[in-house]
Amino acid sequence: MLIAALACGLGAGTQSPKPAPKPTVDVGHVVQAVENHYRDANTLQADFLERYSEGGKQSRVESGRVFFARAGRMRWEYQSPETKLFVSDGKTLWFYVPQDHTATRQLVKQSDDWRTPLALLTRDVRLSRLCGRIELGSAAPLSDGQVVLRCWPRGEAPLGAAASQENSATPLDSSAGFTEVFLEANPASGELSDVRVEQPGGVELEFRFGAWRINPPLSHSLFEFEPPIGVAIIPADTEPDFGP
Repeated sequence: MLIAALACGLGAGTQSPKPAPKPTVDVGHVVQAVENHYRDANTLQADFLERYSEGGKQSRVESGRVFFARAGRMRWEYQSPETKLFVSDGKTLWFYVPQDHTATRQLVKQSDDWRTPLALLTRDVRLSRLCGRIELGSAAPLSDGQVVLRCWPRGEAPLGAAASQENSATPLDSSAGFTEVFLEANPASGELSDVRVEQPGGVELEFRFGAWRINPPLSHSLFEFEPPIGVAIIPADTEPDFGP
Protein backbone atom coordinates (compact mmCIF):
# COMPACT_ATOMS: atom_id res chain seq x y z
CA MET A 1 0.00 0.00 0.00
CA LEU A 2 2.80 2.42 0.84
CA ILE A 3 4.63 1.82 -2.45
CA ALA A 4 1.35 2.38 -4.29
CA ALA A 5 0.89 5.65 -2.43
CA LEU A 6 4.41 6.72 -3.31
CA ALA A 7 3.75 5.83 -6.94
CA CYS A 8 0.67 8.03 -6.96
CA GLY A 9 2.81 10.88 -5.69
CA LEU A 10 5.35 10.42 -8.45
CA GLY A 11 2.60 10.14 -11.04
CA ALA A 12 1.30 13.48 -9.93
CA GLY A 13 4.78 14.88 -10.35
CA THR A 14 4.79 14.05 -14.07
CA GLN A 15 1.78 16.27 -14.77
CA SER A 16 1.95 19.98 -15.44
CA PRO A 17 2.89 21.63 -12.13
CA LYS A 18 0.21 23.64 -10.39
CA PRO A 19 1.05 27.26 -9.57
CA ALA A 20 2.62 27.39 -6.14
CA PRO A 21 0.99 29.63 -3.54
CA LYS A 22 2.81 32.74 -2.49
CA PRO A 23 5.61 31.72 -0.11
CA THR A 24 4.70 32.20 3.55
CA VAL A 25 7.42 30.06 5.10
CA ASP A 26 10.91 30.95 6.20
CA VAL A 27 13.58 28.99 4.31
CA GLY A 28 15.98 29.12 7.25
CA HIS A 29 13.32 27.62 9.52
CA VAL A 30 12.69 24.71 7.13
CA VAL A 31 16.42 24.06 6.71
CA GLN A 32 16.85 24.00 10.48
CA ALA A 33 13.87 21.65 10.86
CA VAL A 34 15.39 19.17 8.38
CA GLU A 35 18.78 19.31 10.09
CA ASN A 36 17.24 18.88 13.54
CA HIS A 37 15.10 15.96 12.41
CA TYR A 38 18.09 13.87 11.32
CA ARG A 39 20.76 15.23 13.68
CA ASP A 40 20.56 12.37 16.20
CA ALA A 41 20.11 9.62 13.62
CA ASN A 42 22.71 6.87 13.83
CA THR A 43 20.70 4.69 11.44
CA LEU A 44 17.76 5.28 9.10
CA GLN A 45 15.34 3.15 7.12
CA ALA A 46 12.74 4.13 4.52
CA ASP A 47 10.74 2.82 1.58
CA PHE A 48 11.55 4.54 -1.69
CA LEU A 49 10.30 4.98 -5.22
CA GLU A 50 12.83 6.06 -7.84
CA ARG A 51 11.83 7.67 -11.12
CA TYR A 52 14.14 8.37 -14.07
CA SER A 53 13.04 10.53 -16.99
CA GLU A 54 14.72 12.10 -19.99
CA GLY A 55 13.38 14.87 -22.19
CA GLY A 56 10.19 14.97 -20.15
CA LYS A 57 9.44 11.29 -20.85
CA GLN A 58 9.43 8.85 -17.93
CA SER A 59 11.47 5.80 -18.82
CA ARG A 60 12.04 3.94 -15.55
CA VAL A 61 10.30 3.56 -12.19
CA GLU A 62 11.76 1.33 -9.47
CA SER A 63 10.97 0.77 -5.80
CA GLY A 64 12.47 -0.81 -2.73
CA ARG A 65 13.85 -0.12 0.73
CA VAL A 66 16.89 1.91 1.77
CA PHE A 67 19.05 1.84 4.90
CA PHE A 68 21.59 4.43 6.08
CA ALA A 69 24.13 4.33 8.90
CA ARG A 70 26.87 6.63 10.12
CA ALA A 71 30.28 6.68 8.43
CA GLY A 72 28.60 7.02 5.03
CA ARG A 73 27.18 3.49 4.97
CA MET A 74 24.04 2.77 2.94
CA ARG A 75 22.12 -0.07 1.35
CA TRP A 76 19.52 0.36 -1.42
CA GLU A 77 17.51 -2.83 -1.93
CA TYR A 78 15.62 -2.60 -5.23
CA GLN A 79 12.63 -4.94 -5.21
CA SER A 80 10.57 -3.96 -8.27
CA PRO A 81 10.53 -4.40 -11.20
CA GLU A 82 13.94 -6.09 -10.84
CA THR A 83 15.99 -7.16 -7.82
CA LYS A 84 19.17 -5.06 -7.53
CA LEU A 85 21.48 -3.96 -4.74
CA PHE A 86 23.42 -0.71 -4.28
CA VAL A 87 25.53 -0.90 -1.11
CA SER A 88 28.42 0.98 0.49
CA ASP A 89 30.52 0.45 3.61
CA GLY A 90 31.53 4.11 3.49
CA LYS A 91 34.62 3.48 1.37
CA THR A 92 33.59 1.22 -1.50
CA LEU A 93 30.38 1.19 -3.56
CA TRP A 94 28.94 -1.98 -5.04
CA PHE A 95 26.10 -2.20 -7.54
CA TYR A 96 24.92 -5.79 -7.96
CA VAL A 97 22.41 -7.02 -10.55
CA PRO A 98 21.71 -10.73 -9.92
CA GLN A 99 19.90 -11.19 -13.22
CA ASP A 100 22.95 -9.95 -15.16
CA HIS A 101 25.47 -11.76 -12.93
CA THR A 102 27.49 -8.54 -12.63
CA ALA A 103 28.74 -6.39 -9.74
CA THR A 104 30.24 -2.95 -10.32
CA ARG A 105 32.82 -1.69 -7.81
CA GLN A 106 33.86 1.93 -7.24
CA LEU A 107 35.46 4.01 -4.50
CA VAL A 108 33.01 6.36 -2.80
CA LYS A 109 35.33 9.34 -3.27
CA GLN A 110 35.27 8.76 -7.03
CA SER A 111 31.49 8.47 -7.30
CA ASP A 112 29.13 11.18 -8.54
CA ASP A 113 26.03 9.05 -7.91
CA TRP A 114 23.34 11.10 -6.16
CA ARG A 115 22.51 8.28 -3.77
CA THR A 116 25.93 8.83 -2.15
CA PRO A 117 25.42 12.32 -0.62
CA LEU A 118 22.08 11.18 0.86
CA ALA A 119 24.15 9.16 3.33
CA LEU A 120 24.92 12.52 4.98
CA LEU A 121 21.51 12.26 6.69
CA THR A 122 23.12 10.09 9.37
CA ARG A 123 25.86 12.54 10.23
CA ASP A 124 25.75 15.98 11.80
CA VAL A 125 23.63 16.90 8.80
CA ARG A 126 23.95 20.35 7.33
CA LEU A 127 22.34 21.08 4.00
CA SER A 128 25.31 23.30 3.23
CA ARG A 129 27.21 20.05 2.66
CA LEU A 130 24.96 19.53 -0.35
CA CYS A 131 24.13 23.05 -1.47
CA GLY A 132 25.93 26.29 -2.15
CA ARG A 133 22.66 28.18 -1.78
CA ILE A 134 19.13 27.23 -0.70
CA GLU A 135 15.92 29.04 -1.58
CA LEU A 136 12.20 28.31 -1.74
CA GLY A 137 11.24 26.36 -4.86
CA SER A 138 8.60 27.79 -7.21
CA ALA A 139 6.88 24.46 -8.00
CA ALA A 140 4.04 23.17 -5.86
CA PRO A 141 4.91 20.22 -3.57
CA LEU A 142 3.62 16.74 -4.43
CA SER A 143 1.98 16.44 -0.99
CA ASP A 144 -0.15 18.93 0.92
CA GLY A 145 1.56 20.69 3.78
CA GLN A 146 5.04 20.16 2.36
CA VAL A 147 7.59 22.77 1.24
CA VAL A 148 9.97 22.55 -1.72
CA LEU A 149 13.52 23.81 -1.24
CA ARG A 150 15.68 24.61 -4.26
CA CYS A 151 19.32 23.64 -3.82
CA TRP A 152 21.94 25.26 -6.02
CA PRO A 153 25.04 23.05 -6.42
CA ARG A 154 28.26 24.89 -5.67
CA GLY A 155 29.39 26.86 -8.70
CA GLU A 156 25.82 27.12 -10.05
CA ALA A 157 24.30 29.72 -7.74
CA PRO A 158 22.69 32.76 -9.41
CA LEU A 159 25.07 35.53 -10.42
CA GLY A 160 25.93 37.69 -7.43
CA ALA A 161 24.40 35.31 -4.91
CA ALA A 162 26.54 34.34 -1.94
CA ALA A 163 26.52 30.87 -0.44
CA SER A 164 23.90 30.56 2.28
CA GLN A 165 26.19 28.74 4.68
CA GLU A 166 29.87 28.05 5.21
CA ASN A 167 31.51 25.48 2.93
CA SER A 168 31.56 21.94 4.31
CA ALA A 169 32.88 18.58 3.25
CA THR A 170 31.24 16.56 0.49
CA PRO A 171 29.44 19.39 -1.36
CA LEU A 172 27.33 18.94 -4.43
CA ASP A 173 29.51 20.46 -7.12
CA SER A 174 28.19 21.51 -10.51
CA SER A 175 31.11 19.63 -12.09
CA ALA A 176 29.39 16.39 -11.03
CA GLY A 177 26.68 17.08 -13.60
CA PHE A 178 23.88 18.42 -11.38
CA THR A 179 22.13 21.61 -12.42
CA GLU A 180 19.43 21.83 -9.74
CA VAL A 181 18.22 19.79 -6.79
CA PHE A 182 14.78 20.10 -5.18
CA LEU A 183 14.13 18.83 -1.65
CA GLU A 184 10.54 18.39 -0.44
CA ALA A 185 10.11 18.36 3.32
CA ASN A 186 7.60 18.83 6.10
CA PRO A 187 8.31 22.34 7.45
CA ALA A 188 7.23 21.38 10.98
CA SER A 189 8.91 18.00 11.46
CA GLY A 190 11.73 18.38 8.92
CA GLU A 191 11.12 14.92 7.43
CA LEU A 192 12.19 14.58 3.78
CA SER A 193 9.62 13.11 1.40
CA ASP A 194 11.11 13.79 -2.02
CA VAL A 195 14.48 14.55 -3.64
CA ARG A 196 14.51 15.54 -7.32
CA VAL A 197 17.77 16.00 -9.23
CA GLU A 198 17.86 17.79 -12.59
CA GLN A 199 20.82 17.15 -14.85
CA PRO A 200 21.96 18.50 -18.23
CA GLY A 201 20.15 17.23 -21.31
CA GLY A 202 16.72 17.16 -19.68
CA VAL A 203 17.59 14.22 -17.42
CA GLU A 204 15.67 14.05 -14.13
CA LEU A 205 16.11 11.63 -11.25
CA GLU A 206 13.62 11.56 -8.40
CA PHE A 207 13.53 9.68 -5.10
CA ARG A 208 10.29 9.62 -3.14
CA PHE A 209 10.50 8.42 0.47
CA GLY A 210 7.99 7.09 2.99
CA ALA A 211 7.75 5.07 6.21
CA TRP A 212 10.90 6.62 7.66
CA ARG A 213 12.32 4.93 10.77
CA ILE A 214 14.98 6.66 12.86
CA ASN A 215 17.59 4.55 14.66
CA PRO A 216 16.31 1.06 13.78
CA PRO A 217 18.73 -1.70 14.86
CA LEU A 218 20.90 -2.50 11.83
CA SER A 219 23.76 -5.00 11.62
CA HIS A 220 27.18 -3.89 10.34
CA SER A 221 27.05 -6.78 7.89
CA LEU A 222 24.08 -5.14 6.16
CA PHE A 223 26.52 -2.69 4.57
CA GLU A 224 29.05 -5.28 3.47
CA PHE A 225 29.05 -7.08 0.13
CA GLU A 226 30.79 -10.25 -1.00
CA PRO A 227 30.27 -11.00 -4.71
CA PRO A 228 28.80 -14.45 -5.29
CA ILE A 229 30.98 -17.01 -7.05
CA GLY A 230 30.92 -16.61 -10.82
CA VAL A 231 29.75 -12.98 -10.81
CA ALA A 232 31.58 -10.60 -13.16
CA ILE A 233 33.26 -7.88 -11.06
CA ILE A 234 33.44 -4.64 -13.01
CA PRO A 235 35.69 -1.90 -11.59
CA ALA A 236 34.31 1.47 -12.69
CA ASP A 237 35.37 2.44 -16.23
CA THR A 238 37.23 -0.83 -16.84
CA GLU A 239 36.56 -4.17 -18.46
CA PRO A 240 34.79 -6.94 -16.49
CA ASP A 241 36.86 -9.19 -14.23
CA PHE A 242 35.11 -12.51 -13.60
CA GLY A 243 35.21 -13.62 -9.98
CA PRO A 244 36.19 -17.11 -8.87
